[in-house]
Amino acid sequence: MKILSFKSGHDGSVAGVDAAKGELLFSYESEKDSFPRYTSVTPDTFIDSGLWFRDLPDVLALSGWSTAGAQHVTTSGAGYFGIGDGSQNVGKRTFFGKVVDYFSSTHERAHIWGAYAMSPFKQGEPCYVLVWEGVLGDFYEIDAHLNLHHLGRVMEAPGQRYSFLYALADPKFPDTARRMRREDPGRLMAACAFGENGTTNPNEQSLIDYLLSPEPTAELLCKDKLTGSPFYNIGVDDPRLCNVAVKLSDAIFDRFHAAAEQKLTKGYPLIITGGCGLNCDWNTKWMRSGLFSDVFVPPCTSDSGCAIGTAVDAMRHYTGQAKLTWSVYAGQSFCDDRIDHEGLTMSEQNPRDVAQALMEGQIIGWARGNCEIGPRALGNRSILASPFSAEARVRLNRAKNRADISPVAPSCLEEDVGRHFDSTRPSPHMLYFQKVTDPALEAITHVDGSARVQTVARNQNPMFYDLLIEFRAISGSGVLCNTSLNFRGAGFINKTSDLCHYARSAGLDGFVAGNSFYRFV
Repeated sequence: MKILSFKSGHDGSVAGVDAAKGELLFSYESEKDSFPRYTSVTPDTFIDSGLWFRDLPDVLALSGWSTAGAQHVTTSGAGYFGIGDGSQNVGKRTFFGKVVDYFSSTHERAHIWGAYAMSPFKQGEPCYVLVWEGVLGDFYEIDAHLNLHHLGRVMEAPGQRYSFLYALADPKFPDTARRMRREDPGRLMAACAFGENGTTNPNEQSLIDYLLSPEPTAELLCKDKLTGSPFYNIGVDDPRLCNVAVKLSDAIFDRFHAAAEQKLTKGYPLIITGGCGLNCDWNTKWMRSGLFSDVFVPPCTSDSGCAIGTAVDAMRHYTGQAKLTWSVYAGQSFCDDRIDHEGLTMSEQNPRDVAQALMEGQIIGWARGNCEIGPRALGNRSILASPFSAEARVRLNRAKNRADISPVAPSCLEEDVGRHFDSTRPSPHMLYFQKVTDPALEAITHVDGSARVQTVARNQNPMFYDLLIEFRAISGSGVLCNTSLNFRGAGFINKTSDLCHYARSAGLDGFVAGNSFYRFV
């Protein structure tokens, strides 16, 4: 049984699952291949997905979706909310002349089943699930028989409350806007690192109390209601924003942690999903909380993973199975198209040659194999640099058109992570923070002494692992700066022609495209 699944709305994606094998065939996110961030499903994505099927799929799955704002009118499939009766639609549809099974379930269920399927916990092992994102802020339990139990809503729209603070401080955000910007949560996360988490002053406490009040968010998150706030339009670089940001962040986490202490008492593993699962600070706190036997966050924890989730929900419905074998490199395959070679030298890609160039201070684009699923560059769509100089961080940030002091993440050989950071736990998907213990790693050490580490094992990504091995042989450290390879406001680059254009415009020293190493002369 082959399942073709679609997620409409922002973060659109198309996924394929072989239910007989319990295998994720692909997950194509519409923003990848340099399309704008948060793109809905495109014709390109749909056509690319067809390459996986000799015949039409057996099951057509559609992830539920709704309008934004207070009404949440269903616009796709089974809608946004619900895990019980009425949260799935099952029937038959004619698809290109073939009658196929049709399955749709809610957005809420897509988050839950996608994260569960990708988790390392065996089917039949009970788990807790936390879904926290722009709209949902809920705990669940999945029992040994795959029954879903709702354990309660902790907070409506935690992600929107979080991102609204950035909009409040930003003079560019209109007073009358009623829809949050999707990029603001990441911006507020960055601001938190610069904040001082001391005693909360009265102005800060008043704002935090307002933002966490139980009023409906449609009424609460209105900038024109807060024109008298001391944080209104103060500017996004103001230290006062950074200080209140870290305190609001902690206050939101503390609400969920208190609910978990009260309701999640059986010591089961915790699965985290939803856009807030990209908050590495919160993930690290959950991992260190001591409440759970283990913690798992999927690499596509945001809405980009919901096509996978609905495919798994369909698989569970038709076969009783809800676990997948999968790879984080299940995105679009790299297109090595033609480029203008003027001003370039080309040689066969050799990890030692690339490692030597990096050691000499060069900034290198690196694109090989399939795109990563989710937003983190994990060694297939990366910009790489040596980790030893703060100047490298500045160069990378200028290439990315970011502030010079923005954090740059490291990739590290899994077996060496304890040499450089305060954790030996594998972190292959770059979703937790670690403290940097190696003072030589200036480029990847953020202002608060942390780094968002990706650990790399040979069986995870052999070519990227070999590059880190060669760099260690030359430098003594198997660590590299690793930031995402994309045009500003777009998904990962996926063509040699786009990569060449980006490398020229961003001032890179060279790039690897498939098996070729290009350098500017």
